[in-house]
Amino acid sequence: MNHRIDLASIIDEQKFSSFHMTVVSMSFLLMLADGYDNISIAYIAPLLIQEWGLDKSALGPLFSAGLLGGLFGPPLFGYLADRFGRKFAVILGAFFFGLFTLAQVWASSLGSMMALRFIAGIGIGGVLPITVALNTEFAPRRIRASMTMLSFVGVALGGALGGVVASRFMGSYGWQVIFWTGGVAPILVGVLALFVFPESLKFLSLKPARRAELIKVLARLAPSVIVPADAKFVLSDEANRAKFSFKDLLEGRLAWITPLFWIANVISLMVFFFVNQWTPVLLASTGIPVERAAMATSLFMFGGFAGVLAIMRPVDKLGLIPVPILFAISIPAVGLIGVAGLPEQSIMALVCLAGFCLIALQFGIIATESQVYPTYIRSWGVGLCFAFGRVGSVIGPLVGGAMLAKGVPVQSIFYVASALLVIGLLATTRLTPLYRQRVLEMLHQS
Repeated sequence: MNHRIDLASIIDEQKFSSFHMTVVSMSFLLMLADGYDNISIAYIAPLLIQEWGLDKSALGPLFSAGLLGGLFGPPLFGYLADRFGRKFAVILGAFFFGLFTLAQVWASSLGSMMALRFIAGIGIGGVLPITVALNTEFAPRRIRASMTMLSFVGVALGGALGGVVASRFMGSYGWQVIFWTGGVAPILVGVLALFVFPESLKFLSLKPARRAELIKVLARLAPSVIVPADAKFVLSDEANRAKFSFKDLLEGRLAWITPLFWIANVISLMVFFFVNQWTPVLLASTGIPVERAAMATSLFMFGGFAGVLAIMRPVDKLGLIPVPILFAISIPAVGLIGVAGLPEQSIMALVCLAGFCLIALQFGIIATESQVYPTYIRSWGVGLCFAFGRVGSVIGPLVGGAMLAKGVPVQSIFYVASALLVIGLLATTRLTPLYRQRVLEMLHQS
């Protein structure tokens, strides 16, 4: 008789160890580079207006180019991750977006910059959901949301770091310094990940041909576990199948949960990029120096970092409940940014509060959506949530650019963003009880 080794139980029984720290640290570094490159265009936009003689309305398509690439990245890299492994897809994505970010150093026109941003965006968007899936599959259930968000908080810090680099070095070395640092960093992290990043145990359990690799990773996670030669590896907390099926993403309770997560992602990322990418332009248009305007985006990201740390444990304990609360707080915070005549300090404070809410709620969505899908469709499920989010992120800057082209004041962008957040509040309010029921449902599967 085969010995059954329940990997799900082993993972859930582990204390946070050096193994988990390795997973979180490597994920954090990847997300740091990813967040830096994703937001980098916002920091250089006011300078490009001056150097290339661009109209502000041209920034909408430029902002959206990389985000549009991110629309294709999650399903593409999600497929690679579910077929070849999380580690393979993440490292490939890091090399990919690092090289094409570095190439932006030599962009000399709006067209070439947009093309390179689009290609780099495929990798930038593709790495995110796979990293989430990998952390979810190694995290004990009691700290799953915290571990996912702790690794993913690198996105917020990476975005904030770009503002620091811009304010310190862009005046001396030009906007190219943003892409030098943003291109080299993910390549170096990818090389390091080759040697220390583990492959997901849950993924390996679905690949009999990679049994030896599974045993090696299991020995790193739980050295005390003895694996008999005839051992059969199982996942007691999931219903898994041999092959991916798209319809499974909309099966049973997921028929409502998946579309509601799509809506929440669309709204949260649309408003995120509304606020994040247009705030420096808003401030620069009022006469504030470009370097100081760039710091507003850093404050937005630092606020988000604080927000993520604040909701990690509540999400572990309460599930999705903190997310609609943050949506509700963000509605007035974002709307007030657009009030004309506010002092610079007041705008900066509101931007920081908006970052606290918008980034924290986005991370709360990410940490929870990864828990409602079984391993065999997790990368695709999370990847499609990200892809729908990217639809929102692409639309946001384009709508902003179109509004400016028609002579609408920059401030009005923030009123529109505030109104959109009401939709996110309604979607997540409906989603919250469904999420709890789904998690309990998965806990009782055998």
